[in-house]
Amino acid sequence: MSQILQEVLAANAHYAASFGDKGKLAMPPARRFAILTCMDARLQPSKYAGLTEGDAHVIRNAGGRASDDAIRSLVISYKLLGTREWFVIHHTNCGMEFFTDEVIRGLLKSSLKTAALDTGGFRDVGPGPGASEGDYIDWLTIKNQEQSVAEDVRRIRNHPLVPRDIPIYGFIYDVGTGRLNEVKEAMAVGQAV
Repeated sequence: MSQILQEVLAANAHYAASFGDKGKLAMPPARRFAILTCMDARLQPSKYAGLTEGDAHVIRNAGGRASDDAIRSLVISYKLLGTREWFVIHHTNCGMEFFTDEVIRGLLKSSLKTAALDTGGFRDVGPGPGASEGDYIDWLTIKNQEQSVAEDVRRIRNHPLVPRDIPIYGFIYDVGTGRLNEVKEAMAVGQAV
């Protein structure tokens, strides 16, 4: 058993021992909102948005992007579980800014081992073979954070399954200060009608 697995299971045993009434929480989020954000380990929505268990839906992926699957989750969050407001929150110093679709496709074709990052960017250090299946994925990399937040809010706002009366807010979380910074264009696009 790996050290990480042992640590996770020990932490879970400690958590479950004092679980209490959390098993009685309702399925719909109590505060009726959802957050779409990045999977980056430095972001803790429970802390930066003041959440406890049962408060809100948190949907995470690389970059916090409005992928088809993220939109699927937001639609379920609203249609079946009653959320009424949505946040799109990207962040500074995001790993999705450090490569392009072409770079990751090339890395995957070369090797499936973890790549190294140095001053010249990502490079393969593992042996091949790789695979070309990465050519068929839109990796949703980021060139400009404010622009990507606005694009994601716009994509969600214009989706035919998203009601116009749901406000969609756009922010960038600053990993250096912990602050949420409003993206004005996203906030304008995301207004409820």
